[in-house]
Amino acid sequence: EVQLVESGGGLVRPGGSLKLACIASGFILRDHHMSWVRQRPGKNLEWVSGMNSGEGQTYYTDSVKGRFTISRDDAKNTLYLQMNDLKIEDTAVYYCTETNAWRSPPRGQGTQVTVSS
Repeated sequence: EVQLVESGGGLVRPGGSLKLACIASGFILRDHHMSWVRQRPGKNLEWVSGMNSGEGQTYYTDSVKGRFTISRDDAKNTLYLQMNDLKIEDTAVYYCTETNAWRSPPRGQGTQVTVSS
């Protein structure tokens, strides 16, 4: 059974940083295109960042370019999202998912990120 477990969220002030982690079980992250998506209060799922399988080319939505970095630790089968210079509008529940299913309900519970002064 495929499981994705997100962690690392929390409450942070504007300008702060958080690093999210997504531990996968039941499949090998490196073999799949993976993404981080988020759901802001009252909004639909929004694609944030993606990493291709294998060599891991990365992609970002414009609003997070230069602030967020997606990475992967193959030994730990874990996907990360380093988030710097957080803004109030980054407040959301963050999920990791296979890129080709990012519009579908996420598998995991997600991790809450709240940016507030």
